Amino acid sequence: MALAADMVSGVDGVAQEDAGGVDAPGLQYFVFGLFFIFGGITSLNDVIIPKLKELFTLNYTQAMLVQFCFFAAYAIIGIPGAKLVKKIGYMRGAVAGLLTMMVGCLMFIPASQTATYWVFLLALFVLASGVVIVQVVANPLISLLGPQRTAHSRLTFAQAFNSLGTTVFPIVGSIVILGSLANVTADELSGAALIAYRQAESEAIWQGYLGVAVLIALVALAVWMFRNRLQGERHEASSGLAGFDLLKRSRFGYGALCIFLYVGAEVSIGSVIINYLAQERVLGQPESAIGWMIGLYWGGAMVGRFIGSAFLRVFSPGKILAVNAAGAIVLIAVSATSGGTLAAYSLLAVGLMNSIMFPTIFSLACEKLGPRAADGSGIINVAICGGAIVPLLYGILADASGSLAVAMTIPIACYAIIAGFGLFARRPA
Repeated sequence: MALAADMVSGVDGVAQEDAGGVDAPGLQYFVFGLFFIFGGITSLNDVIIPKLKELFTLNYTQAMLVQFCFFAAYAIIGIPGAKLVKKIGYMRGAVAGLLTMMVGCLMFIPASQTATYWVFLLALFVLASGVVIVQVVANPLISLLGPQRTAHSRLTFAQAFNSLGTTVFPIVGSIVILGSLANVTADELSGAALIAYRQAESEAIWQGYLGVAVLIALVALAVWMFRNRLQGERHEASSGLAGFDLLKRSRFGYGALCIFLYVGAEVSIGSVIINYLAQERVLGQPESAIGWMIGLYWGGAMVGRFIGSAFLRVFSPGKILAVNAAGAIVLIAVSATSGGTLAAYSLLAVGLMNSIMFPTIFSLACEKLGPRAADGSGIINVAICGGAIVPLLYGILADASGSLAVAMTIPIACYAIIAGFGLFARRPA
């Protein structure tokens, strides 16, 4: 997802270290490709949730287990993933992560054929494990490929490719997956008829992920061919959970908390946005008709990152972060207290406010980590498990209150804390 501004010294002894960057022409394009792939795969969860919710007649808490199992991988795999990358290097680590992602995609085939919810959850966990490893690689690597002084801007620009994936994948996924919804629903069936219905309706899921597996295989092959492009790579040794001592630094600790809350808020909104828009209070249309609109949410983040990369060259990153977080709060409040197209598009516009948050929080938190950059990247990847916890809390509140709008108080609280971090970190470390 995002990158640290001061991770240039995360790999010691590489060419052009004094200039603040690494001389590896063309390598940045492969990293952009990695951002595109894992961004798109993550956003596909927003399409799968309404599909599985209907197939298995789930409440919102149960449906949010999709995000829980996916983002729990960040807490479990984050530190081991960082150690793996230290051992085998960035490029080979990327290949290992991509192959793990491919295995996760292929696991959707038995999940669909058995029509068993927990098998889908297991496939998502394996897929996410690969995503975590790829992110541990991409986070510090892209910041190495240029001068330190433009890190904030460069990292946000790289995030735009992540957002391109999060925009394209769900639009295509909504057509392939949600477009196959039948005229009957799972709650109208039972016994053998229900099993047959689930198998037939989930066929589109494994076919879609099979296509993703092929794409991942091609990217893995390309990265493997260029595995020796980055020379002289060295990392500072660490053992056990040593990286967690970084949390004692107030700036890094506060930033890690904000990554947890930001990912949780962003994922919570994305997870329910199709169901939210389908409500009679909002657009009152079936999920299959409005599923494509999830692309507007993630597309706003993409556009905002291209714009934000320019603004971050001129204005204080901390102040911009605070303004965007405040904007997100206002938009959510407007959506929750209104109806119709105003409620719909104000919530979709939160994606625009999200645009610069992850890379800016990441880079502000990780300033001056020096040779501990890989450890910092690993800890931040663990913090992404907010995408597992916060959406689950959102689902619990939505079920308890009977209102998706009332549950929006959870992301509002998250953005309020993030705004505080922007003001706290407005000055350089």
